[in-house]
Amino acid sequence: MNKEYDIDQLVNNLDFTSNSINDLGSGILLTNYEIGVLDKYNINYKNCNSLKEVLFYVEDILNEDSSLDDLENISKSIAERDYYANSNK
Repeated sequence: MNKEYDIDQLVNNLDFTSNSINDLGSGILLTNYEIGVLDKYNINYKNCNSLKEVLFYVEDILNEDSSLDDLENISKSIAERDYYANSNK
């Protein structure tokens, strides 16, 4: 099965902005996608002082409804980013 691809169309469909990282201060680095999901669930990340605090609010919502896959996914990525940013190397 040999498929032909339109390279220009594939390149035009790539999303380069959703994974752009924003520095919100206090060591809080979030991607545009993570910010969109946090906004969707009305999580006020702008008043947080750390990624751990953001995760606290995310986990609070997930404890009430564990079927929120998008929130679960960003919870994992934020937790990983926090671990690597704050672990001794």
